[in-house]
Formats: sequence, structure tokens, C-alpha cells
Amino acid sequence: MTLHVETGTDNKILRTVSAPVEKITGELRMFALDMVRTMLAEKGVGLAAPQVGRNIRLIVCTLNPGEKDEAYVPMLNPAILEKSDKAVLGEEGCLSLPKTWGQVKRAKEITVSFTDFNGKTHTIELEDFNARVVQHEIDHLDGILFIDKAKNIKENNTENVTNI
Repeated sequence: MTLHVETGTDNKILRTVSAPVEKITGELRMFALDMVRTMLAEKGVGLAAPQVGRNIRLIVCTLNPGEKDEAYVPMLNPAILEKSDKAVLGEEGCLSLPKTWGQVKRAKEITVSFTDFNGKTHTIELEDFNARVVQHEIDHLDGILFIDKAKNIKENNTENVTNI
């Protein structure tokens, strides 16, 4: 099932800091699967639980989109442990801010820790677009929208840019 995507810069759900996930349940697993379905239906590469109405620390990301090793990765309680000093400017859009784009400076490389649905903790290093996607989604968990960091914001843009 696809879920309703919350939209708007002043949306209370999108502006609220999300609570940690305390317990992994079957319902939570189904919710994450519905998040992946929604992300794909909306042609995004990442989605955070607040974007579909729940203020919990859960994101789903497409890592290596369009590559042979493309993977949909759900992350419970993700946390950025390290960021590279090198930052890069890149164009971002967001499913919660349709037709809005902007240039956002993000760390080129990050180390992120998260729990999977088996309760196992993982620490992975990401770079470039994968790092950008995870940083964008973790911002959602902290009530931050990309426009809070963006420069050169364009609205009603019809360019073919991937929504994160």
C-alpha cells in the first residue's frame, strides 16, 4: 500500500523532531515496506517516516540508484557518526516540497550507524549521492527541510531532478 506524503514548509509533522524507535514489530516492518512502495511510486530515492505522517526515526533509502548493486535500505535510528571536511554543492528536491529545488551543500562522505529490522547495528561509510540521500533523510528526522539549507531555490520547476 502507498502512503499519503505530507507536504508544506509549515507542516507540523515535518517540523517535529522524531522519537527513537524503541521496539521492532511486525507492524513497523509493514510500515517500512509501505514506505519503500511509496518512495518508488513517487519516484523518490529516499523517504523519512515523518514524510508519511509518523514522527519516528525511520528512513528508507535507495543506495546506488540505477546501478546493478542498487539496494533499498531501511534504517532505524540512523545517526551520522562522522562527516568529511569536504562538502559539495548539489541540486536537491523533496517529495514533501513538490516542484521545489535548490542547491544544498552537504558532506561528500559520511559514516552512518543504524539498526536493521533484525535488531543488528550497522556502521557504513557512504559518499557522493548516497551520502547526500542519507543526510537529507536524517534532516527530516530532526524537523529540517532541505530549503532550510538551500541556495538558489527554484519553485514550480519542471526540470528532471531526482527527489530525495
